[in-house]
Amino acid sequence: MTDLHEIKTRARREARARRKTAAEAVPDAGERACTAFLSDIAVREGDVVALYRAIQSELDPAALVDALRVRGVVTCFPVVMAEATPLEFRAADAETPFVPGAFGAAIPVEGSAVVTPTIVVAPLLSFDRRLYRLGYGGGFYDRTLERLRAAAPTRAYGYAYAAQEVEDVPIEPTDQQLDGVVTEAGLITQHQN
Repeated sequence: MTDLHEIKTRARREARARRKTAAEAVPDAGERACTAFLSDIAVREGDVVALYRAIQSELDPAALVDALRVRGVVTCFPVVMAEATPLEFRAADAETPFVPGAFGAAIPVEGSAVVTPTIVVAPLLSFDRRLYRLGYGGGFYDRTLERLRAAAPTRAYGYAYAAQEVEDVPIEPTDQQLDGVVTEAGLITQHQN
């Protein structure tokens, strides 16, 4: 198997199974990852944090969303606008209604303020110690991070189960490196490698 597309397809299939097993094995992972995020990642006044609504067996950031809101942080969520384009982010507070969006993800209703995040928390299928993530294959987060980082300093963190770590994520030139990955076991950064 030499074709990168085939390699990534196989890696995604294996990663989905590994993530599902991790989700069943560590039911309190969301709360533990929230604690790790809040203790290890600096969220400054004025930061806008992009999160996501969990689908399938993704590590659920709901506890982190609530904790950041209590601290007065503006939270926002990704919206797929079209294929092969960067994501749009809509602000949402505890009262914002969500509706079904692309790929089964819940999104803030149309009319919610469009904002630019300074910190992006991204779901993933797998990650490695080089801080590359394997996503679902649409390239939305890679395009988005490239655009955001070209305009202003933007930090990006994967949010995952520790069991989602692999030796090497198959990458291509367009893949964006993360600043860290938060798991229920703590924050993984480049400095630890």
